[in-house]
Amino acid sequence: MSTLDYSDFGQVQKSDTFQKLRRTHRSFVFPMTVIFLVWYLLFVVLAAFVPEFMAIKVLGNINLGIVLGLAQFITTFVITGAYVAYANRKIDPLASQLREDMEAAGAGVAEEQPDDTDYAGSSQASGEQP
Repeated sequence: MSTLDYSDFGQVQKSDTFQKLRRTHRSFVFPMTVIFLVWYLLFVVLAAFVPEFMAIKVLGNINLGIVLGLAQFITTFVITGAYVAYANRKIDPLASQLREDMEAAGAGVAEEQPDDTDYAGSSQASGEQP
């Protein structure tokens, strides 16, 4: 465990583990977002400015526009699956390590602070009776 005080969230944000977690998350999310937005905008531009291309028949009454439109949905599911696999492999272990460090540090802080109140909210330290 690190020597950082994990009861302070500012310290957690400055920790190497948290910074690595952010870098790992961003290394997947930002490029994938850019790729999907370019793909989506390409679809919109083609539909708006090259309708004859989108009207090319692929199979019966199904044209290229319909195929590319459905591919948008498929792409969304593929990206979601890829992110889940990536998160399970790369992000979750780092997040679990950080959480365990914070919980361990928080347990130490909780043990140091006395609890003077019972569950009814009355103070036992002052001698009041519920």
